[in-house]
Amino acid sequence: MNKYLASLLLILMSGCSTVVPVTVKFPDAPDRIKIRCPQLKTLNEEAKLSDIAKTITENYTTYYECAVRNDAWIEWYETQKIIFEKLNK
Repeated sequence: MNKYLASLLLILMSGCSTVVPVTVKFPDAPDRIKIRCPQLKTLNEEAKLSDIAKTITENYTTYYECAVRNDAWIEWYETQKIIFEKLNK
């Protein structure tokens, strides 16, 4: 019984070895995360002052929300890539 168990363990353990070096590449960002910021709104020449103020407010909000989201994503991705590359040297 011990002879068969030792043979089985030897076969199972030898199946996990490899002589080819394994290199792992840090994955690219998925396309669904790489979302571009929306276009900012424009005004026509006949816009009222209230429309101008509303459009400016919406444009600032849109821009800064997108900028914060993209900056946070880029910082997280670059940090993770650096950590990954240090671990795999």
